[in-house]
Amino acid sequence: MRKRSNNKHATYFAKACGVARFAYNWGLAQWKRQYEAGEKPTQASLRRQLNAIKREQFPWMLEVTKNAPQMALIHLGNAFQRFFRGDAKSPTFKQKGVHDSFTLTNDQVAVSDKRIRIPHLGWGRMRETLRFSGTIMSATISRKADKWYVSITVDTEETPAMCENQAIVGVDLGVNRLATLSDGTFVTGAKPHKALLNRLRRLSRSLSRKQKGSKNRAKAQLKFAKLHAKIANIRHDALHKLTTCLVNQYGVIVVEDLNVKGMMANHRLARAVGDRGFHELRRQLAYKTAMRGGQLIIVDRWFASSKICSECGTKQKNMPLSIREWTCPECGTHHDRDVNAARNLMKWAVSSTVTACREDVRPAIAEAASTKQEFNVKATYA
Repeated sequence: MRKRSNNKHATYFAKACGVARFAYNWGLAQWKRQYEAGEKPTQASLRRQLNAIKREQFPWMLEVTKNAPQMALIHLGNAFQRFFRGDAKSPTFKQKGVHDSFTLTNDQVAVSDKRIRIPHLGWGRMRETLRFSGTIMSATISRKADKWYVSITVDTEETPAMCENQAIVGVDLGVNRLATLSDGTFVTGAKPHKALLNRLRRLSRSLSRKQKGSKNRAKAQLKFAKLHAKIANIRHDALHKLTTCLVNQYGVIVVEDLNVKGMMANHRLARAVGDRGFHELRRQLAYKTAMRGGQLIIVDRWFASSKICSECGTKQKNMPLSIREWTCPECGTHHDRDVNAARNLMKWAVSSTVTACREDVRPAIAEAASTKQEFNVKATYA
């Protein structure tokens, strides 16, 4: 659902993103100043302060929708709440060109077929229709390279199809093969960064030769950003296809808690690990299994899934990464390293859910939470 925006829309969106970014940074500076002075700032108080001065000090804010600065301060308040709970780091100042976006409330946006109504702009076209019926809660417009996207949150009573197959599968994630299933299935996965690395290097060299502030540098920077966006889209597409296939076919999915941060610290593995997107894959598995009534089990990272024979349970002392196949000295079974690890993950999940008296104590598969659910629908507007 992509359509190239005209100059009027692109200019307005860029202004609204700039207003939202300025309001966020202004609110963060005021929050820190008031907090150091012993006051107790809130997003509501900051919104009142900004509304009182913006007509005199920041009249250019009135050129865009009022939601841009208001929702930015609300997001700042939510960020501080997550920080005080210990769920996130302290909020930092936003930079121009990095995750540019602004949010509209439900009373400022409307959707009809392939059209969306934006304040001050009127109706504009989208590339596809809204896939869910219900009450629109909010819409966030963001930019990726030269494309503008709208992410619409819908409160709907529609529920996704529940997974009826309650089979258990172990999934071993790796660099050479993205995923290896316990049934012997291999998923090679996409390596977009590796495939387009030469083009990235060429565009990076071209960008570095351009004079800062020149139009040629802006053109080169746009080409560079578009290629990065293409790489990200290819990666996300492959991950979505894999995770959707897994949650549709299996009721219980078992993966290992990988130390991605430690793997990224290895200069020999960092590029390949980053190209796989292990964190994104786990995030998608988590919310998709919850939506479809499945269960995602995370096995401790210290579980020696590769060293244990899946047939007899014998544990090997050493198993360097260079060994991709090995034969158990006890039972003589020949193993593929990844398949053996996936089978051990599956067996760990099965054995951990059965007590010594063989009573099944596995938690019941989560039922559909409520008839009312919120879905985030991303669409390309411009």
